[in-house]
Amino acid sequence: MTKTEAKRRIETLVREIHEHDYRYYALDRPSISDAAYDKLIRELKELEGEWPDLRLPDSPTLRVGSAMREGFKKVAHVAPMLSLDSLMDQDEVREFDERIRRALEVDDIAYRVEPKFDGLSIELVYEDGLFVRGCTRGNGEVGEDVTENLRTIRAIPLRLAPPGSGSRGARAAADGVVSVRGEAIMLLAEFEALNKRLVEANDEPFANPRNAAAGTIRQLDPSITASRKLDFYAYEVRGEVESRFATQTDAAETLEAWGFHLDASATTVSGIDAAMRYHAQLEERRDKLPFEIDGIVIKLDRRDWQRGLGERSRSPRYSVAFKFQPRVEITKILDIAVQVGRTGKLTPVAMLQPVNVSGVTVSRATLHNQDELDRKDVRVGDTVRIRRAGDVIPEVVEVLKEHRPRGAERFELPSKCPVCGAKVERVGAYHLCTNGLACPAQLEGHLEHFVSRGAMDIAGLGSKTVQQMLERKLVRDVADLYALTPIDLASLDGFAEKSIENLMAAIESSKRPRLDRLLYALGIEHVGDTVARLLAEHYGAIEPLYEASEDELQDIKGIGPEVADAVHRFFSNARNRKVLERLFAAGVKPVAEKKTRGPQPLAGETIVFTGGLEAMSRPEAQRKAEALGAKNAGTVSKKVTLVVAGPGAGSKLDEAEKLGIKVIDEREFLKRIGEA
Repeated sequence: MTKTEAKRRIETLVREIHEHDYRYYALDRPSISDAAYDKLIRELKELEGEWPDLRLPDSPTLRVGSAMREGFKKVAHVAPMLSLDSLMDQDEVREFDERIRRALEVDDIAYRVEPKFDGLSIELVYEDGLFVRGCTRGNGEVGEDVTENLRTIRAIPLRLAPPGSGSRGARAAADGVVSVRGEAIMLLAEFEALNKRLVEANDEPFANPRNAAAGTIRQLDPSITASRKLDFYAYEVRGEVESRFATQTDAAETLEAWGFHLDASATTVSGIDAAMRYHAQLEERRDKLPFEIDGIVIKLDRRDWQRGLGERSRSPRYSVAFKFQPRVEITKILDIAVQVGRTGKLTPVAMLQPVNVSGVTVSRATLHNQDELDRKDVRVGDTVRIRRAGDVIPEVVEVLKEHRPRGAERFELPSKCPVCGAKVERVGAYHLCTNGLACPAQLEGHLEHFVSRGAMDIAGLGSKTVQQMLERKLVRDVADLYALTPIDLASLDGFAEKSIENLMAAIESSKRPRLDRLLYALGIEHVGDTVARLLAEHYGAIEPLYEASEDELQDIKGIGPEVADAVHRFFSNARNRKVLERLFAAGVKPVAEKKTRGPQPLAGETIVFTGGLEAMSRPEAQRKAEALGAKNAGTVSKKVTLVVAGPGAGSKLDEAEKLGIKVIDEREFLKRIGEA
């Protein structure tokens, strides 16, 4: 066989195997036997072994898993991966529907409804149809790069089918950057088989399929991931192509045509009543399904309405999760402990006689606050029903008072912090320690939050290091981080000359944070990154916040009474101010971002990026372009005013030249945005 013949045969085999994968995993209608499929794979392996330079980037042989790695790097998502608000009853769902109809001023709404899989949320990134990267949800902005592990999942296409190809007929071309969101899951049959193998090997079995899927995806050795049969169900498209879909239904049909697995029960319904009937039907079938689900997702079908409603900082306004009622078990309360959280909130926790709930052994359950304790009248020694709220967080549902022991006394939260002894104040429904950043119980959580990515971003300060610092009394508050010396770090386990040098450099480089990041890092209750940006933009420095009243804070659009109260309490606390002054004295000088004034350098431009970029990724370049006034487009048309072309630019560049559209390279683009 000549090299040309080998090339043609390899291309044919790759196409055939991808089509068989699609029929088997997406359609559940295999067209050949396992033996015939294995024969095609063996032939492809032999040809690639003989002609290694002809191996295609989407070859099915890449699914077997490569060598073991040291760890996962962090990568930014194409667009934030938001969480869904979880609703537990029909009244909440009707309120969601009413809110949408009021905002849109319409009566009839179509919703896309689908199962809410209990697995691991994943983003897959394709460039011009080829799978290039996959990552976990992480914190919503940044996730772990698990590309090689995801390649081993046969339900994930390595190349998206083009329009009209084969039997699929995709409705939209997958050109540009396409982000596909979905859930990696482990089927119940595979979960049981895996646990059996683990037990036989004297290894710890997984508690549930979700943990098994997450543990499998995060294996440092991709061959282990390849040996376990994971599935992947797609449910969302983001990126350059998303504007081409008028509805979620259109997007779902194209996802299926591209080669993805979608659940057959997912459908589009008219009105919220139909969505709730779908919920009831699926809950009834829940225990007969081959996989775990914990509810349904209800999402506006029309994409223009989705864009009109927009998103909060952590969740979309146009979609919710309607959870199933959790499974309930009975146990006893052995004791009630009080935990002090990062924000100083005292939370009563029931210490339970261990009980199995939905495959998980539960020994603790939250009692929320004093009002909840009084309402349910929970006492030590009580027999109670517990559930995992949303099948995750254990909570006490009710007390079986007929089984209450004699002498059981009402429980009250203490008037002094059980950790530092400071006075406890009641604020609304909660009891709070008044010692602020100086309370040791709050300190560990404060420190871990303070140094985290998105806050001060001090690399090398993980939870184990923070715990060691506290045990050795090296830090009493966040300001002490900036007083650490190399000698201090040398006393910690795992720190040698290079790691000490790196951490000292990371601490030093964190001294010039953006103001909003410092505000977020302080761990003020209710102050996430969105509220932190609002405060930074309004005040421009921290000092004015010392004197800001609640009324003044509420005048800022986007800040309500609860947030205003939390911010006012934090900055009026003398202990917190003392810690802040020590931070500033140590050289921490926050920088307020200046708002762009006057004409933006890319105002009025509609830009298409094509080919490779060296200084930044394509999504990063698009975000910068938008921030400087431009609009991004996925395809070249007469509306496009500028094309940025890098190495490997193809048909888009040809089309731009045909239409006479201005074309520049990456270096010229960087000059235009002031980053040359």
